[in-house]
Amino acid sequence: MKKIFYLLTILLLSTNLNAQISVIEKGKPKGRIIINQSEPINQEAANLLNHFLKEISGTELSIVSESTKIKKGDILIGLKTPENSDLIKDITEDGFLIQSNSNNLSIIGDQGKGALYGVVSLLEDYQGIRYLKEQAYTLTPSSDVSFPENIIQLENPSFKYRQTQAYSTHTDPIYKIWHRLEEPQEEFAAGYWVHTFNKLLPAAEYGEEHPEYYAFLNGQRHPGTVSQWCLTNDEVFDIVVNRIDSIFKANPDKHIISVSQNDSQIYCQCEKCKAIIDKEGTPAGPIIYFLNKLAQKYPDKEFSTLAYLFSVPAPKHIKPLPNVNIMLCDIDAYREVTLTENPSGQEFVKEMEAWSKITNNIYVWDYGINFDNYVAPFPNFHILQPNMKLFKKNGATRHFSQIAGSKGGDFSELRSYIVSKLLWNVNADVESIMKGFLKDFYGEAAAPYIYDYIKLREGALLGSQIPLWIYDTPVTHKEGMLNDQLMRRYNQLFDKAEDAVKNDPIYLARVREERLPLQYSELEIIRTRNDIDKSNLGEKVELFRNRAAEYGVVSLNERRNFIEDYCKQYIERNLPATKQSLALGADILFVDAPNKPYDEMKVALTDGLYGGATFNDGWVGWEGRDGEFIIDLGETKDIQSVETDFLHKLGSWVLLPKNIQVSTSIDNKKYTEMGSIEIPEDKDIEVKFVTFPIRSNQKVTARYIRIKVGTIGLCPTWHYGVGHPAWFFIDEVNVY
Repeated sequence: MKKIFYLLTILLLSTNLNAQISVIEKGKPKGRIIINQSEPINQEAANLLNHFLKEISGTELSIVSESTKIKKGDILIGLKTPENSDLIKDITEDGFLIQSNSNNLSIIGDQGKGALYGVVSLLEDYQGIRYLKEQAYTLTPSSDVSFPENIIQLENPSFKYRQTQAYSTHTDPIYKIWHRLEEPQEEFAAGYWVHTFNKLLPAAEYGEEHPEYYAFLNGQRHPGTVSQWCLTNDEVFDIVVNRIDSIFKANPDKHIISVSQNDSQIYCQCEKCKAIIDKEGTPAGPIIYFLNKLAQKYPDKEFSTLAYLFSVPAPKHIKPLPNVNIMLCDIDAYREVTLTENPSGQEFVKEMEAWSKITNNIYVWDYGINFDNYVAPFPNFHILQPNMKLFKKNGATRHFSQIAGSKGGDFSELRSYIVSKLLWNVNADVESIMKGFLKDFYGEAAAPYIYDYIKLREGALLGSQIPLWIYDTPVTHKEGMLNDQLMRRYNQLFDKAEDAVKNDPIYLARVREERLPLQYSELEIIRTRNDIDKSNLGEKVELFRNRAAEYGVVSLNERRNFIEDYCKQYIERNLPATKQSLALGADILFVDAPNKPYDEMKVALTDGLYGGATFNDGWVGWEGRDGEFIIDLGETKDIQSVETDFLHKLGSWVLLPKNIQVSTSIDNKKYTEMGSIEIPEDKDIEVKFVTFPIRSNQKVTARYIRIKVGTIGLCPTWHYGVGHPAWFFIDEVNVY
């Protein structure tokens, strides 16, 4: 018999496909569940099987120990038999074997949660149960339950560790089991999983007295909560060893811990660290040097570390020891095509291939989510399987697919469902899985319209040749996949889908919830345009707000921005103003010009349109230096107030400026200060817009208004970009 390792393969060796083993007949049990009690997972598997047998038939089977004599109709879990003994050796971690004959059915996993996952496949493949999202699954009630005779089904996962960000995994424990997913706290000691430098060596404890423990850059040390370590400092190593030793002693059942860089771009370039960087051709060199020392000290443990941002390039000479796990992140790659098809992805693939030549212990962290706009179209279904096959080909044994972290995100449930199937089997039939899910989740009548919407926007994205970014905004695609003609077509499809299931409240609610990204996109695009009728814009905002609230869709992005707040702010910023700025349409003269390409966007400062939550959407920015510009009102006017609008977005290194100074002039020669303001430091991670008004006690006659904005310079010690220049972005300047 051909051995099967990664593919889900079902071999039905019986010539009579209709032969069945009856376990429940007319609501009465015909068999029992016999378990090997030496492994607790077998009891868990039996309980799961009984749970759904009762859901189907109203009847449970008795659960008995392996010492019980086997009878016809019994289901064996975790028991070795003469029939399965030859096949068991082919089972890998979390894999399983389902086998049946004319009398009994057996499920066995050799290690991990195989027996539990075997029960899932048994129920899914032979009882037709599909687990769609939290507390939602398909099931056909019947007083009779049976399974085919002569099954031989051996399944092993494509990745031994499988993680997503599906919201249902946190609200429904059965969903997580059903989709064979894992969470870091289940594997990593004390939950130490990514960005652990500051947890292991807290800057609050060591930073002030020992700045030498932290990154050296531009002539000075930069201690801080997000700064990296000086990885060649022996004292750092000793402190970390003591901390790790105590963690493993407190968690004796755990085998792996993450020792990984903080979420920032700064890394140490002291003489010793730089020597390793120069030799290895990458900042990953000192990291592997440090991790290898840990791996040598604890040969029976495993140490995971990030290859992320600056540390993605693989070292030229040093190789990670076998117990050093490389968590390789493709955060900088665009998502409109597969990783092999665009330059950003190709650069990552080159580095992945380089890592795969020096280690077979790779953990890929892939991104399939729009962090800035959860509730926005993100058509990447067409790249999921090719990319995951690529990871598998290059030796990835663990995989975190960061998708669908928030309810109401673009096809959150479908994306989670497909990705989970691919994590288990990279060769799964995605098209069949998608169509089956759409029918079960949105209803058979609505499914074709939803499918057409998915395929239409996929083609539109590819045809537009506009990149898809994990910090994207619908505004980026307003001339591409979200142009006026396509938006009309998308809405027509949703109109038909809603009408098709209008008499089924569950399906209708799901269709309407999936329409939220279109409604959000429409709102975002409308606010960037002055050429359309906005008389009913308030109604559109209220419909979006009410639908989101009705379906429990709360979060807008990863920065603690909420839809309710967005709608309130949208009305305040973007509905037609009752008072018109005296600077509307005024010319701008840059004195200290913005960074490119923002120096070509001066019209954004006085066009009457406010920028959005993404810095490349209608904003003008300066990096690490002061900005200064003059507004020409065209003629002298009486003014009393100048209001400047700024973006605050820490994750993108966009911080508020240090101060603002406003002066006025009649002739653009002699200026008189109108007022100034000092701006306090703001550490709030929420993305927000902050307006700073400067008012005169009395009206001032002026034609020219000079605005000088003072930068904070470098990002502070608590910020991700510590030691690097901070940005500030300004949009609308209103004069009243």
